[in-house]
Amino acid sequence: MSNDAQAPATDKSEPGPKKAPFGVVFLRYMTEANSVMVTVYSLLMAFVIGAILLIVSDEYTRSTFTYFFSRPQDAVYASRDIIYESYLAVFEGAILNLNTLDRFAAGTAELGDLLRPISETLLYATPLIFTGLAVGLAFRAGLFNIGAQGQLIFGMMGALIIGFSLDLPPIVHIPLAVAAGAIAGAAFGAVPGVLKATTGAHEVISSIMLNNIAALFLVWALSTSFLHSDTKTDLVSKSPDASATLPKLLAWLNPSLRVNLALIIGIAAAVLVWWLLSKSTFGYRIRAVGFNEHASQTAGMNIGRTYVTTMGTAGGLAGLAGAALALGVGSTGITTNTALEYGFDGITVALLGRANPAGIVAAALLFGALKAGALSAQPDVPVDISILLQAIIVLFIAAPALVRAILHLRIPRGGLVTLEAKGW
Repeated sequence: MSNDAQAPATDKSEPGPKKAPFGVVFLRYMTEANSVMVTVYSLLMAFVIGAILLIVSDEYTRSTFTYFFSRPQDAVYASRDIIYESYLAVFEGAILNLNTLDRFAAGTAELGDLLRPISETLLYATPLIFTGLAVGLAFRAGLFNIGAQGQLIFGMMGALIIGFSLDLPPIVHIPLAVAAGAIAGAAFGAVPGVLKATTGAHEVISSIMLNNIAALFLVWALSTSFLHSDTKTDLVSKSPDASATLPKLLAWLNPSLRVNLALIIGIAAAVLVWWLLSKSTFGYRIRAVGFNEHASQTAGMNIGRTYVTTMGTAGGLAGLAGAALALGVGSTGITTNTALEYGFDGITVALLGRANPAGIVAAALLFGALKAGALSAQPDVPVDISILLQAIIVLFIAAPALVRAILHLRIPRGGLVTLEAKGW
């Protein structure tokens, strides 16, 4: 046998590192202060604190604690009942009424009756999708668009004016009125961007002042003969023509189901914002400026133009919310209360959704459900419980370090994630 003969090669490759079991990985993820778990824990803690406040605010439940040490079961059962009944009432008003479900199964209720709670949830969520996107888009450029309320008001007036002043077929009238709302909101939203680009004025200060201007302008406009209703004496506007009114999506089931075409427009807007941010050159500029405006300027980007176009686009999204109110819910005319607090609630939606279009839609649905459920549960459940839960959720979402400290969570590798606006 030749000395040059070599022994067959042996496979000396060693197995790679052993993967941790799924349960271990999942447990690590749950005990980490990442953005998903902070959001989940914020929701859970908000409902826990809400439950405590329900107990404290109920006179009978509170009285059972005065003799807690002699009969603790009374306090336990009373607390359990008030929490269960209150949250069940909110659920039934927002998602599904169990009594209606039983009647539907027995054939004594129609499908429209069964869908009424979810229809109201979608109705209240629709403007929040638009205003959440308006705030979230500005966040991505490092801007804090606190003026969505004013932009919504101008969008509402712009859509309404086109809605009652033109005589057109619905296929033309509806898109034109909706576009007028978006344009009016965009024009008003661009003002803080222009002021920031030309004078350095902080967008928070200018936009919150413009909210007051918009609200006062609406009061004046409703008192003019051009906008004021011809049949009413209080501050109510003319109604948009039937050809400009957004059609109800479920009217074929029951005319009382109020969710309308604005919901479809809102979902389309969320998809458009996602594409804009992730696929377009304009979206790249927005993200680059939001990440580091100085590096973006060095790379040749026009920072001032990005501020103006971003705030204008955000204003257009808020203007769509105004169009949804003027041509949908407010189809009998708008008042000073039609806008409610949708613009300011959009800030909480954007925070909960982490300025991500999909997250914003989900957050809008949650807050829409809370609002619809709380309104439906009156007087058994205070309507303020919805506002309270939203406030607590935002408190925890905006302060992930607080959630981490309370629950003793681990810091993720990338650090705690927060949304920031420049210039503070």
